[in-house]
Amino acid sequence: MNNSIPIFEMPENEPILNYGPGSKEKKELKEKLSELKGEKIEIPLIIGGKEVRTGDLGKCVMPHDHSHVLAEYHKADEKEIAMAIESSLEAKKVWDKFSWVDRLSIFKKAAELLSTNWRSTLNAATMLGQSKNVFQAEIDSACELIDF
Repeated sequence: MNNSIPIFEMPENEPILNYGPGSKEKKELKEKLSELKGEKIEIPLIIGGKEVRTGDLGKCVMPHDHSHVLAEYHKADEKEIAMAIESSLEAKKVWDKFSWVDRLSIFKKAAELLSTNWRSTLNAATMLGQSKNVFQAEIDSACELIDF
């Protein structure tokens, strides 16, 4: 049993970057948009931490340009769904043994990575995959995910 009394700082919302002319974030985003637009990736299923390729592929296209395929993903059928459910239930048993402090640390680290190293990738993928503009991606994708 954990009898600690947590004391923590009041949370603050993730600052919204402005992507102004000449800004570092605008440069990084433009580079990432070009990179992601120029490649077609294969997305396997991830079940129990392992990549699963079914061979039954679907296409991820830009909503504003259906002829541009961003990625191909492996579709799951009943077998893979059952494997994923079983794996998730096993993972839950492990997760349940983590203290709330350890769980919080994991989420805080993920938020830190998303707000720094992965922000341009997250926003570029959102812009290409959902046809959002930079401000919609920044708020709906990066800031909301980082905050919650």
